[in-house]
Amino acid sequence: MPTSSIAIRPIHLTGFCLAIAAFELLTYMASDLIMPAMLGVTEQLEANPGHVPYAFTLYLTGGVLLQWLVGPLSDHYERRPLLLMGSGLFAVACGAAYWVQGNEVFNGLRLQTLVTAFGKSLSSQLNGGDRVANLFFSGDLCASFLFIHDSLAHVSVPISEFPFTGNADFSGLAAAIRDHRINVLAGIPAQLLKFAAYLTEHNQVLLGVDTLLYGGESVFAGQLTIFARVFPNARVTSIGYASVDAGLIGGSDRDCALGEHRVFDQHTLLEIIDEHSGEIIEECDRVGLLVVTNLSRRLMPLLRYPAGDRACWLEPVASPRRKFVLRGRSAHSQRVRVGVMSLQTDEIHGIVQQVTGSDQWQIRIEQVEYIDHLSVNWVPETGASAIEHVSAALRDALVAHYPAISTLSHDGLLVFQVKPCAATELALHPRSGKQLRVLDLRVYTSASQVGP
Repeated sequence: MPTSSIAIRPIHLTGFCLAIAAFELLTYMASDLIMPAMLGVTEQLEANPGHVPYAFTLYLTGGVLLQWLVGPLSDHYERRPLLLMGSGLFAVACGAAYWVQGNEVFNGLRLQTLVTAFGKSLSSQLNGGDRVANLFFSGDLCASFLFIHDSLAHVSVPISEFPFTGNADFSGLAAAIRDHRINVLAGIPAQLLKFAAYLTEHNQVLLGVDTLLYGGESVFAGQLTIFARVFPNARVTSIGYASVDAGLIGGSDRDCALGEHRVFDQHTLLEIIDEHSGEIIEECDRVGLLVVTNLSRRLMPLLRYPAGDRACWLEPVASPRRKFVLRGRSAHSQRVRVGVMSLQTDEIHGIVQQVTGSDQWQIRIEQVEYIDHLSVNWVPETGASAIEHVSAALRDALVAHYPAISTLSHDGLLVFQVKPCAATELALHPRSGKQLRVLDLRVYTSASQVGP
């Protein structure tokens, strides 16, 4: 039988054998080095150490399954280009891994960490066997429905979730609550109030509902009466306090009244600072601006991020999971929450300037019973004409930019006005004398005034 051979010089043959041996040695050595380091990775990214074997198995599985692709490609393009390309991609991946600071990139587990912590906190508000209707909104960049859905999957008590979303038909929702014996409703206060108005209009009372969990905005004392008419056996409490930007901010326990939350010590550092001087407030019952430092985000650090709310401490320094209470929106907040609607002050400033030419304006928010009264007050120039016409044009422009104004007004949850005023009528900061863009006059009730 004819044979063929390749002429290789002894030194080249020796070098090839040593290269193969070194390759095998480095492969096993890399595994031995990576496995212990993975424990440090899970600790830094606050993931469960149980994910380590899964990550290694995924690595080995990928190496096996990719052979069907790499083999034919190397036959077609020859070995050298594929070898250099693979080495280059590996080097890029290794370099990128150095900058990974969150589990959403490293195994996609960061969201899992957040919902796990939030779910554990939420467990104190639920009982075994509870049937929870998730009425938060989904779609249109709303993260609340999915976040609550995943959090409910991590509570420590056995429950059942009914994922209706905030777009559920009220007649069908009321029937489903009765048919499936649902006893917990979770949603945005404005949506829960709208559902309560529907029940009142149709002379329906849901005796089986014993818990209302609200989130996304505050519930006020006057609104408790509205809930009590149709949910007479229900307690009203926060589901928790979080945001897309800041992540976890505060959890809610059974001992938390309206607006009260407890700090997530392992995930965030909360501080309350004086809005004028920037002084850190440590004493109780002194109101200041709530700022958040996220303890896990390092690639894009979140340091003293203004949550947009005012708050004060209710427990002394060094208390575990120290309790705080919200005291309304900050006058310097860039985002104003009214019902299910978020108003951006910079957007409103641009609209006011474009329509009226004025730089002097102020948002004023009040509440009569459960209805929000929102007014945009602007200052015309001296001697300006057709002021009422300009106010009407400004109102139309704001409604066009924020369609939710029409929706909330139609549902009876909002009274919206645009009014010209004198410069002396605009409220100023009592200490600095600066004009306030947002004047929130809604009353945020404390625990001493309203029980849980």
